[in-house]
This record gives sequence, structure tokens and C-alpha cells, in this order.
Amino acid sequence: QVQLVESGGGLVQAGGSLRLSCVVSGPTRYAMGWFRQAPGKEREFVAAISRSGGRTNYADSVKGRFTISRDNAKNTQVLQMNSLKAEDTAVYYCAADAEPVFLRDQWREYDYWGQGTQVTVSS
Repeated sequence: QVQLVESGGGLVQAGGSLRLSCVVSGPTRYAMGWFRQAPGKEREFVAAISRSGGRTNYADSVKGRFTISRDNAKNTQVLQMNSLKAEDTAVYYCAADAEPVFLRDQWREYDYWGQGTQVTVSS
């Protein structure tokens, strides 16, 4: 059984930064990802990182602004968000994927989910 707990959301002005953390209880043999969902919109991919942390993948909308990382010794993954924009406002979810090779970007393919943390960017 894998449990994911996010933290670090909040309110920030446009151009500011936030750091989201996700603590994983259970095995760390999963690729990890971040997704977000704004009101009235479908859940969308933000970033993913491989089991070892050696490979990453980002949505075009966040490339160059967001950085995903993980520390398997601490069972933690982090999403560093810089240069935030109003359109980044959403509930952000941490997710774990048992797929061993590919970094996937479809939320339906992920196996475990956190409860979500709200990120609000004021313009």
C-alpha cells in the first residue's frame, strides 16, 4: 500500500515561487508525477520523474519554470515552482506510477494519488 501526502501549497503573487513536497509511505519503486486541476477543467499533467530521478518530463506550459526532483532516501519528491502565473492556479496532486520504463503524462495511468494541495497565484 502506498500513501502520498502533499504539502507546500498556498497563496503567492504572480512572479513568485512555491515549493511543493510529497512524502511517500511505502515502496519507492514508482515513477512519480505531479498533476493539477483547475475549477471546471480536466486534470492535467505537470511533470514526472523516473524511479532513480535520472529522467524527467515536463508539460510545455511549465518548462523552464518548474523543476521536479526526488530523494529516495527520504521518500520525498519535490516540485519547485518559479515565475508563477495566474494560470498556474489549481489543486496540485502528487501521483505514483508503477510503469517501470516510460514517464507517462496521462493521469488515468497513475496508480496512487495524494489528497491535493491548493496553489493560488494572484495577478
